[in-house]
Amino acid sequence: MRVGRPTLSVNVLDEDYGNRDAISRPPSTLRPGRPRRRLRVVALVGLVACAMVMSIMVYINSLASQHISAHGVINSDGTAVTLNVVGVSNDYRELVGDLIIKPGPELVDPATDGLNQDLTVAVTSATKPTRRTYSKGMLPGVFPVPLTLARDAESWPFDRYDTGPITVELFTGPAQVPERVNVTFVDGLTGWKVHVARVNNANPLAPYELQLQRSASTMLFAIVILCIFVAIAALGLFVAVQTIRDPRRFHSAMTTWYAAMLFAVVPLRNALPGSPAFGSWIDLTIVLWVLVALVVSMLLYIAAWWRATSKTPKT
Repeated sequence: MRVGRPTLSVNVLDEDYGNRDAISRPPSTLRPGRPRRRLRVVALVGLVACAMVMSIMVYINSLASQHISAHGVINSDGTAVTLNVVGVSNDYRELVGDLIIKPGPELVDPATDGLNQDLTVAVTSATKPTRRTYSKGMLPGVFPVPLTLARDAESWPFDRYDTGPITVELFTGPAQVPERVNVTFVDGLTGWKVHVARVNNANPLAPYELQLQRSASTMLFAIVILCIFVAIAALGLFVAVQTIRDPRRFHSAMTTWYAAMLFAVVPLRNALPGSPAFGSWIDLTIVLWVLVALVVSMLLYIAAWWRATSKTPKT
């Protein structure tokens, strides 16, 4: 006697899908949100990669803008004068440059390679003139030249600084007759861009003006750190508000996280490029309110801890 095989019903579900017929399986065993989640991860990784590439390109561009001479013309007697901008004082009141004098053939003794006459170099700026004299037989070297800057520190990180008119004159011969010379300016500052212009472009011997502004990479770095400040405050408030709404979400270890965020604000503020003066606009508009937001968040989190512990029955 043949025993008939039992028929499978499509309306009856078995917990073991592997032993069931294909017609009785659910339409799909895959989570519908998984492709979207993968797309989000790929988009996030692509966004971070693009940001990294852009930051590297901006940094390379800022490096390429350095070591580019401006208005470099050798004078009639063959003397070359170069001013290499190398530093800015901490209070942004003074710009320091290395002045390099390469005398022409008319001023050099071919037998000794020294000067065949006295040579005096005079550099004048808005308020601080500099003068250096080389005696006969000496060879001019490199000497630092301080230049006064007009400050614009309030608009950090988009601050600009101006040196005012700058002239370089050479005094040669027994009579020490002054002769204004052309200067080659070289940008040797890291994180800055130096712009050189004449006071009067129609006059080839008109005084120079130097203007400093922060490079694009430096400004981008400053903006990113300011965004980190805002993100820290926003995350702290979000966690505190969610915890106070549901005290069961309280975790005691998170209190140390708030303390770490508070202690991280000052080092991040000191890491800002250029170290803006304390009391500037970022302190009053960003840093102060980030500290206030973190302290308020910690108080809310402590309030959530109090509510969570007060509901716990005493044994």
